[in-house]
Amino acid sequence: MLLKEKDIDIILSDINMPEMDGLTLLTKINELQNPALKCIMVSAYGDMSNIRSAMNNGAFDFATKPIDLDDLSVTIEKAIQQIEYIKQSQEEHSQLESLKTDLAVAGEIQQAILPRIFPPFPENERELDLAATMTPAKDVGGDFYDFFRIDDDHIGLVMADVSGKGVPAAIFMAVSRTLIRTIAMQGFEPGECLTKSNNLLFKESIDSMFVTVFYAIYNIRTGEIDYCNGGHNAPYILKANGSIEMMPLSTNCMVGAIDDWEFKSAKSQLGVGDTLVMYTDGVNEAFNVDFQEYGDERMEQLLKQQSGKDCRALIDAQMNDVKAFAGEAPQSDDITIMALKRKA
Repeated sequence: MLLKEKDIDIILSDINMPEMDGLTLLTKINELQNPALKCIMVSAYGDMSNIRSAMNNGAFDFATKPIDLDDLSVTIEKAIQQIEYIKQSQEEHSQLESLKTDLAVAGEIQQAILPRIFPPFPENERELDLAATMTPAKDVGGDFYDFFRIDDDHIGLVMADVSGKGVPAAIFMAVSRTLIRTIAMQGFEPGECLTKSNNLLFKESIDSMFVTVFYAIYNIRTGEIDYCNGGHNAPYILKANGSIEMMPLSTNCMVGAIDDWEFKSAKSQLGVGDTLVMYTDGVNEAFNVDFQEYGDERMEQLLKQQSGKDCRALIDAQMNDVKAFAGEAPQSDDITIMALKRKA
């Protein structure tokens, strides 16, 4: 009957029965592994040995003969309350598992929209080397990088970090990436690109969300960098001679934070053998178990040791150093790094 009728929640059973006794029934019920199925056992008054065996075998409660119906009613009400609680917990667990599955798929989609083919511009492999990586702190993240060809001589480079964490940041990340890329590929210079992106994102922002953005246009032939930093970490330039230079700190606001902000562009230059290193604050603000920060100085020292290496080796070394520093501490923020090296 139990195998046939799946909706049975409460069983009231005598211990002593002619074919299958109550203790054997309890064993069969346990095999069903249904925590929402409760069994109340009935036994003769004073039969404590069988009552103890029943309770030890998973009976919810017991009643003794002659049955006190008021007491039995209270026992059944208790069983109903616990069954409802268990069923609610099971439903919430199912919803959580479904959400985890959705988040895993969302994480895969998010990684898929980021460029992942390296080298990305094989026709310019003699002139430049480029690599990037993004490791979210949760199933989905708010960091993103991007690169794309604008014309034969110029490529666009984007490094960005959305405020907040989790699903809201991931959705805002996808909107921001699409918007910035669409405007950038129309040929607008960096300051104008972020100005237009800012005005559109400000109108779409919920809960005052914003994104810090470093957007640069790199000239493949000359090594010139025309860039605009919208409140983002200042990138480093690792010189061919092993020295390191931090680019000027941002004087612009974050993108999407203030309406009608006019973003200003600036210029820099890569010499042959120089590497531009862009990153998010998940790198320099990583913490270890003692709540010590990785910091800019440690990052600079690590980068100096990467002089002469290709971009992938540099990024891997930086990621490994951050992980070694953090140790067992949980990753507190998304970690994203992109490096471009002028080879000729």
